Amino acid sequence: MRNALRQMRTSVTYVFERAKIGKGVLSTVAVIAVLQAYFVRELLAAELLFVVGFAVLFVLGGIAYLLGALGERGLDLAEAGVRVAGSSARRGYSAIEDISRKSFRHPRSESAQ
Repeated sequence: MRNALRQMRTSVTYVFERAKIGKGVLSTVAVIAVLQAYFVRELLAAELLFVVGFAVLFVLGGIAYLLGALGERGLDLAEAGVRVAGSSARRGYSAIEDISRKSFRHPRSESAQ
């Protein structure tokens, strides 16, 4: 990294000495380049923060959707279970009614006396 900076510095100073441009212009160009690099870095950091924020919102939305879908599926299964339990209860109740209507004695049986 330092070697690259030294090379850039030497090449820039060579170009500016050759063109006989003043130090004021060189300073202005350097300030503008630094500000542009800073601005780009800040924009990249802001974009990264937005990406992280939207990823968090996307994950929360996905979790909410999955919970809603599972809730609907659970309600469908619960409804089917209640229907099965209801029909089973009705059959059991009708069987109990049939048993209670029957007499306990055989029609041709005699009393014990």
